Amino acid sequence: MPNMIHTDFRKNRIFSGGAVRTLIAVLLLPLIITIGTEICPILSYAKNDDARLNENRELEVQSNIVPNWPQGPGIGAEAAILMDAGSGMILYEKNIHKREFPASTTKILTCLIASENCDQDEVVTFSHDAVFDTPRGSNNIAIDPGEELTVYECLEAILIRSANECSFALAEHVGGGDRQAFIDLMNERAKELGCLDSHFVNPNGLPDDDHYTTCYDLALIGREFFKNETLCNISMTPRLHIYPSAKQKDEIIENTTNEMLRNKTYEYEYLVGAKTGHTEDAGYCLVSCAQKDGMRLICVILGDVLPYQYLDTISLFDYGFSNFDKVNISETETKYNISTKGSFYTGVDVLGNSEPILALNKNDYIILPKTVDFKDIKSEISYEGLKETEAALITYSYQDRFLGTASVDFAVPDENAGYTFDELPASVTVEKEEPIIPEEQRVIFVNIVKIGKYVLIFGGGGTLLYLIIRGVINYRKRHPNWRANWKRERRKRKNSVRNVGIHEEARRHKAEFRAENRRRSIGRRKVSRSMQTKRRSPFKRK
Repeated sequence: MPNMIHTDFRKNRIFSGGAVRTLIAVLLLPLIITIGTEICPILSYAKNDDARLNENRELEVQSNIVPNWPQGPGIGAEAAILMDAGSGMILYEKNIHKREFPASTTKILTCLIASENCDQDEVVTFSHDAVFDTPRGSNNIAIDPGEELTVYECLEAILIRSANECSFALAEHVGGGDRQAFIDLMNERAKELGCLDSHFVNPNGLPDDDHYTTCYDLALIGREFFKNETLCNISMTPRLHIYPSAKQKDEIIENTTNEMLRNKTYEYEYLVGAKTGHTEDAGYCLVSCAQKDGMRLICVILGDVLPYQYLDTISLFDYGFSNFDKVNISETETKYNISTKGSFYTGVDVLGNSEPILALNKNDYIILPKTVDFKDIKSEISYEGLKETEAALITYSYQDRFLGTASVDFAVPDENAGYTFDELPASVTVEKEEPIIPEEQRVIFVNIVKIGKYVLIFGGGGTLLYLIIRGVINYRKRHPNWRANWKRERRKRKNSVRNVGIHEEARRHKAEFRAENRRRSIGRRKVSRSMQTKRRSPFKRK
């Protein structure tokens, strides 16, 4: 009986083991499908990322083919550049002129233009378009139309949290309500900075086929961006914190996605500033700046794979700081090869023991690879496009790669000045192989003809003008009434001329009168003689 009851109970259970398993499977099926939908693309992306990394690492690094140039690392980015922030010298290059999508690294230009055209406390009002043109799922801080933030708060939201609606609002604010006016300003400013292959159609880098740039152009923009200490400090801030106000009721707290900052996964101790960027088309992008031992470098990574944009950036910074030196020209230059025609070489000091008037700028420098000796680099002198204080400009290069420039300035040297031009050799032979110049003979040659011409023209003209002015002053001192005397003499001369005319006229009339009298006298004598003859005729002797 008990067995029978137990058997009936088992048969009559509502949830048998098979039913339970079926129910669980039905309930978990949507979850399994959802998870599979999410995981499959991730696995696919991971597979694609590996292929992309391997493909990009096989791309040529153009700087590595330069003879005797330090060999740079092979990185997973499609394009990359390492540039000296001061001189613009390129230490590492990989497809630096290839057009790429910049993603949110566009915002360094947006923030640069805003900082140049606005005060930090100006109020930015968010329009309907600024908010609703921001795609769902893209970076934002959930600002509503009509709310207000200051320019500084917008800069923080853009550089820390990469907020797209803040980029739109700030662009409209700078453009006077016209977003297109700001975009035109972006393209104009990029050209001013020397960009060659860039075109921007929005202020935040959202995907668009007509929105592109290059590593080289972004580095040029970065040179100007990282000069701004405020922008650098904001980009190094790990957390955005905006407090409520009368026009913005929420307290906004957001963390940065930049993993190179302090206490982050890929912290880099020499970092000065950075801006990240990412879209599916652009890949992972990073523009950053680091400084070590007085050398400040800018690195741009485009088209990389997470997290290699950080690893590749650190690798390039370490490569630059380890393989290149910052060389001060005024402390190193002991000779100069003139390849520019028209220069004049002389060993005569026309100024005797006078103080030198030319000196190398003591702040100018070049970036020199440690594998290259200073005596092996080339230099050329130019006299075009100079500033008022410059006499010439020396450009240094190695294997046709620009290393930097140094200006030759008009200056009165002192004990702190750099190398001066007070010594000239008796003769110079310009050849590829030059004789060794002793250390104490610090010599450089400049275009003496051109400089001497300017000195003679301006010096002679100034001296002549000075002598004329001094002569006039001295004459007036010796003749205080010179003007009155001059007028008196002038009147005398006029009266004298007038009197002479009168006397001449009188003498002429007197001469004519005398001549007329003579004619009349002669006529009377002739008449008198004829009368006398007629009287005597009757009494003629027979």
